[in-house]
Amino acid sequence: MKQPHHPAAPAVPVSMPQLVLDVRADGTMTALLDGQPVTPPVGAGPWRRAGFAQIIDHATRERQMPVRVTVHESDGSTFTDILPATRRSRRQSPTPPSEPTTMARRAEPVPIDGGHGFLAGEDVAIALVTGHTDASHHGQVRALLDPTIIAATHAHEVVLIGRVSGTITIRDLP
Repeated sequence: MKQPHHPAAPAVPVSMPQLVLDVRADGTMTALLDGQPVTPPVGAGPWRRAGFAQIIDHATRERQMPVRVTVHESDGSTFTDILPATRRSRRQSPTPPSEPTTMARRAEPVPIDGGHGFLAGEDVAIALVTGHTDASHHGQVRALLDPTIIAATHAHEVVLIGRVSGTITIRDLP
């Protein structure tokens, strides 16, 4: 009997690297990848809380490998998440745009029926789901956002929605 052909799956490491971020009260932090210090680029100054995404990109060679991230906050709380590798590569040169043969048309807007229950004239935020994370055993949430998504959407806020609790939190982006 002939075996069905399955395309080769991407290689998965036997063990996943662990990035540990220790946040100090002043917002600076240290980073260890598998127990080895991850130093900031020359001239960049110390790692800071606002640079979570940059630290992860730096430690994982632009997210070429999955990583388990553990954040130890200065108040003693700890958050852990697993971030998958991405398929992006900065080594590839962008392809030049081809000459359009016809006038490009703007895509039609996608209508969304938002349901009922809002107050008349109420400002209603619109958010696209770009990922999920789990709340800690204390019910707290930390999320690591890809800065390219923030830049592409020109977002200024993030909305966190508890699928079971129904909790909705809106936060300004740094």
